[in-house]
Amino acid sequence: MTRADDLLTTLLEVEHAGWRALCAQRGGAHFGTLMTPDGLMVLVDGSILDRDAVVASLDGAPPWDGYALAEPRALDLGRDVAALVYRAEATRAGREPFRAQMTSTYRFLDGVPRLVLYQQTATP
Repeated sequence: MTRADDLLTTLLEVEHAGWRALCAQRGGAHFGTLMTPDGLMVLVDGSILDRDAVVASLDGAPPWDGYALAEPRALDLGRDVAALVYRAEATRAGREPFRAQMTSTYRFLDGVPRLVLYQQTATP
């Protein structure tokens, strides 16, 4: 296995853990720990949320019923920084499926990936 394969595997594990937390209504606690203190999320509606706003918004959010990730790619951005880019589809009862391209940028602190920047771009 190459370093690139290891990086992709690691980042996908972290990303799946986040989606599982969102499906179990544990998103606030999960992302409160995962995000760096200066971390940001840029959402499809154009809002930009810092870590505290992310936690607050996810604490009361309805759970996702399911999700699928496709076409994942890991990018080594230099010392202790990497990004995961992928296509996602998530579903909630009674709503249209949510489809977007995602980019999650991680900073490795003491060897642990921590989310520093996340961006969603809506896809049809």
